[in-house]
Amino acid sequence: MYVRKKPNRSGSTSVVIVEKRNGKSHYLKTIGVSSDPVEVDNLYLQGKRWIVEQTSGRDMFLEQIRQEEEKLAVEGLLNKIEHILINGTQLILNPVYQNIGFDKINDDVLKHLVVSRICQPQSKVATSDYLKSYFDEDVDLNKIYRYLDKLSDTQKDKIQEISVNHTRKVLGGSIGVVFYDVTTLYFETDEDDELRKKGWSKDGKHSQPQVVLGLLVSKGGYPLAYSIHEGNKYEGHTMLPIVKDFVSKFDLEDFIVVADSGLMNAENIKELEKNNYKYIIGARIKSENQVVREWILSQDKVEGSFYDYQKTEQQRLILGYTEQRARKDANNREKGIKRLEKEYKSGSITKDKINKRGYNKFLKIADNISVEIDYTKIAEDAKWDGLKGYVTNTKLSGSDVYQQYSELWQVERAFRVTKGVLDLRPMFHFTKKRIEAHVCICFVAYKVYKELERTLKNNGIKMSVDKVLSIAKTITTIKVKLQESNETISKTMLITDKHKSISKLFESDFWTES
Repeated sequence: MYVRKKPNRSGSTSVVIVEKRNGKSHYLKTIGVSSDPVEVDNLYLQGKRWIVEQTSGRDMFLEQIRQEEEKLAVEGLLNKIEHILINGTQLILNPVYQNIGFDKINDDVLKHLVVSRICQPQSKVATSDYLKSYFDEDVDLNKIYRYLDKLSDTQKDKIQEISVNHTRKVLGGSIGVVFYDVTTLYFETDEDDELRKKGWSKDGKHSQPQVVLGLLVSKGGYPLAYSIHEGNKYEGHTMLPIVKDFVSKFDLEDFIVVADSGLMNAENIKELEKNNYKYIIGARIKSENQVVREWILSQDKVEGSFYDYQKTEQQRLILGYTEQRARKDANNREKGIKRLEKEYKSGSITKDKINKRGYNKFLKIADNISVEIDYTKIAEDAKWDGLKGYVTNTKLSGSDVYQQYSELWQVERAFRVTKGVLDLRPMFHFTKKRIEAHVCICFVAYKVYKELERTLKNNGIKMSVDKVLSIAKTITTIKVKLQESNETISKTMLITDKHKSISKLFESDFWTES
C-alpha cells in the first residue's frame, strides 16, 4: 500500500490510498481533496498514518510521520501570519489612557500621538511611520498636522477637565494643595516672533528664542493645568493667571498654593491675599529688611528647628534650619571660592568671567578695574548656612509648612520627565497653535506616565515606568488569518523572563480592576 496524490480536472488534488494487486492499482480509500498545497501535504501525511495503523507499522516510522506532520503544521501557521506587531507598550498605555478618561474625547489621533510620545518621542513625520510600522495604525501625516491645528482650540479645556477629575478621584475627592513652577522651552531657530522670544533660559540657551511654560500639579505630582507665555516674560507674572483660571473653572476651595522663591514678589503676595488664596512661597531671606535679617541671624541653629516671625497681620515668615542644608551651602561656597581664587589670582578681570556661577558677589572691584576676593563677605555669607525661609498666610505649624513646601520637587520632576523622557524640547514647530498643541500632547503624556507609575506601585510591581516600557518594547503580538473562516487570531508573546515579570499587565482583567 502507498499514498498517492491524484490531480483532478477541477484543479484540486485527491489524496488516496492505493494497493497493487496482480500488477494493477486499486484505490482503497480517499483521504481527502483540497486545492491548498499545505492541506494536500497534511492529507498525504494522514494517508501514511492510516497505512501504519492498518499494517501495525513500526513505532519509528510512526514517529517520523509525527515529526513531518508537526513541521507541516508549523509551516502552515507561519504562512498564515498576517501581522507581527511590536506593540507591548501600546497594550499597556492604551488602557491607562482609557482609565483616566481621555477616551471620552473620542479622537484616536490624540491617543496615538500620546502613546508614541511616551514610548518613542520623535518628529511628527517619524511618528506617522512609527505608528504604522510598530502598531499597524495608519495615521496620515497631513491628518496629524490638521489635528494639531485644532487641538488647542477645541480640546485643551476638555483634556484639563478630565485630568483634574481623575486627580480628584485619586486623591480621595479633594485637590488640597497645588504646586506651581515654571520652566523654559527653547527652539532650534534664531527667529523671534510674538510668542517665541529670547529671554533668560533655564536650559542655558540664552541666544535662542523660547517660551515660558507654567505648570500646576497636585500632591503626588499629578498634572492639573499649564500655561504658555512669551519667552521674555518675568516668571513671577505667570503664576496668578493660571491659578485664578484654575480656581474659577473647578470651584476649588480650601486649597494652598505652593511656589518657589523666584515667584515671590509684592504684587503676587498682594493678589493672593486679595483673592483669599492660602499660600506657601519660598522666602528670599537675605533680601529682607535690616530688622528681619537681624532676627533671622539671632536664632539658634538647631537641627530641625522652626521659628515664626509675624511680618503683617496675615503673613508669617517661617525660618527653618537643617544640618544637611548647612553642609550643602558651605560645600557649594567652598567650590565657588576655589574657582574664584584660580580665575582671579592675577587680579585682572575679563568679560566672560563676570557673574560666572553666582560667586562673583565675593569680589571687590577697585577703581582701576583690578579685582580681589573679599573674604569678609565670605564670612558674612557663612552665617546664613542651613537657613531656609518660607512666607505663608496659613495657620500651619512651621514643620507642616516645611513639609508642604518640600513637595515642590514634584513639579521639578515633571519638567525633568517631560523634557527628558518625552522630549518636550527643543521644539521644531513655529506656529502658535502647533506649539500649544505639542505642549498639550506632552501634558497628556505625562498624566498617562504618572497614572502608570501609580498603577505599578498599587499592584506591587516594583519597577519604574521607564523599565516597564523598556521591557514592553520587546513584546510582540502575532496575528494569524484563518483562510476557511476568515477569522484573525491574535496572541501576545510573553517569552523571556523579563516579559513574564510584567505579564500581569497583559492579563485580560487587570485593567478593569486597577
